[in-house]
Amino acid sequence: VDGLCVTGFLMFSLPRLLLAVLAFASLSAQANWHLDGESSRLSFISSKNGDTAEVHRFLVLHGKVDRKGAAELMIEMDSNSSGVPLRDERMRKDLFEFARFAQANVYAQLDLRPINDLANGAQVELRLPVTVKLHGKEHAYNALLLATRLDERRFQVVTLEPLMLRAEDFDLVPGLEALRKVAGLKSISPSVPVSAVLIFTAR
Repeated sequence: VDGLCVTGFLMFSLPRLLLAVLAFASLSAQANWHLDGESSRLSFISSKNGDTAEVHRFLVLHGKVDRKGAAELMIEMDSNSSGVPLRDERMRKDLFEFARFAQANVYAQLDLRPINDLANGAQVELRLPVTVKLHGKEHAYNALLLATRLDERRFQVVTLEPLMLRAEDFDLVPGLEALRKVAGLKSISPSVPVSAVLIFTAR
């Protein structure tokens, strides 16, 4: 009798469990993914006088990936932080001109199937085109990314190779020269590597 009860219980429970798992997987696949701005990070490294490097990051990020894989990252340009308030203010005003260009944007089209099919903790490399809109200009890049499924409702995207942004591509050379003069520097590199760690949550 006990064996029959156990068998009956399993026959009743397993289909329900399977349906619940499939329903949850379907929910994740159909969900919009929103950036966890507090856990994400976007940073770049500037070089001056040929031998001094400094790390900068943006503290306010927004982003989402819709059900079709259209991804957008929005960066608040007045949230740049290098640890030196005067330098940050000069960059916002003279380089980024944040009063005119409050945000930068990054666009990409993701294939969500490989990510949704990942087991928790598993990873997949993605190489895809991304478009950066900064200071009123747009430029395309070929990005190498690593996507990790953290759990049922979160995944992480990391740049395996930094994106190399050049000042001339975004009409930032005049602002860079203004910064160089006001800081009394011999040179500021016109190219910066940009790296990101982005965490998205299903909603």
